[in-house]
Amino acid sequence: MPDVTLLMLILVVGSALLFDYINGFHDTANAIATCVSTRALSIRSAIVMAAILNFAGAIISTKVAATIGKGIVDTGNVTQMVVLAGVAGAIIWDLITWYYGLPASSSHAIIGGLMGSVIAHAGVSALHWGGLEKIILSLIISPIIGVIFGFIVMVIMLWSFKNAAPYALNKNFRRLQILSAAFMAFSHGTADAQKSMGVITMTLVSYGTLSTFSVPTWVKLACAISMGLGTAAGGWRIIKTVGKDFVKLQPVHGFCVETASAAVIMGASSMGMPVSTTHVITSAILGVGLSKRLTAVNWAVAYRIVVAWVLTIPASGIVAYVAYQVLNPLLGK
Repeated sequence: MPDVTLLMLILVVGSALLFDYINGFHDTANAIATCVSTRALSIRSAIVMAAILNFAGAIISTKVAATIGKGIVDTGNVTQMVVLAGVAGAIIWDLITWYYGLPASSSHAIIGGLMGSVIAHAGVSALHWGGLEKIILSLIISPIIGVIFGFIVMVIMLWSFKNAAPYALNKNFRRLQILSAAFMAFSHGTADAQKSMGVITMTLVSYGTLSTFSVPTWVKLACAISMGLGTAAGGWRIIKTVGKDFVKLQPVHGFCVETASAAVIMGASSMGMPVSTTHVITSAILGVGLSKRLTAVNWAVAYRIVVAWVLTIPASGIVAYVAYQVLNPLLGK
């Protein structure tokens, strides 16, 4: 009879990589929505570029992975079932929001999922409130910074090129936007693939394969490849919401959005802060839109996005809690 704990480990690792794949196509819009909407790149070219640079960004650092793996829950209460149910909650919520074209946060989803599953396993006391405060604070502050950065960068561009002809300006920025989109795709990889790295490493420590929390090379590569493949699968529903429906963008606007967003995400990743790329880029789009006028923003779409943001942690937590209650009698030891 096969070792049940080994089968659980394989199931958990497979689920985490599936989450990374879904994260890739769910969050493709974060990197490429603006350059697709402004026609700086075709959808196919943008997705290929994003897939390659997501992969590159995913393998350069593990600071965010350490925050996710050690900062959310008491490691003594981390079992393979806890991780499996947490990932299941995140996957289900990501798929729901993708279906409705809502750019919800995969970062929020995995954090909420792990919180819900560990509460089902060991109660609220198993949560690391100090670590959660840092994580949730960064998730709250990053959209605010995104709005501010987007607004400031756009105002600087408007003042710098106030005498330029609109056609020539947008023609030049269409080329520059390819570089800013590449920067955004790379920064997305440094942030989002890290979540699954942290989850898998947490599971390996729980299983006993690792004695300390240190992300193995094969985990980095597996997560980077999964996210790259997911990105290559696309994500047109969310691309449309972010790049077309929210704020009407020209190439100069797209350049400002991507540059501001990538700067915020890279800065946060360098400090090990798991910010939401979804939150940052949509808030940067809002900042750029506000630099034009209030009516430039589609507030109905903004409302839907905010609702998805608010619901993600509790919703994925509830789904994970239910998943634990269902799966534990079937697979638990």
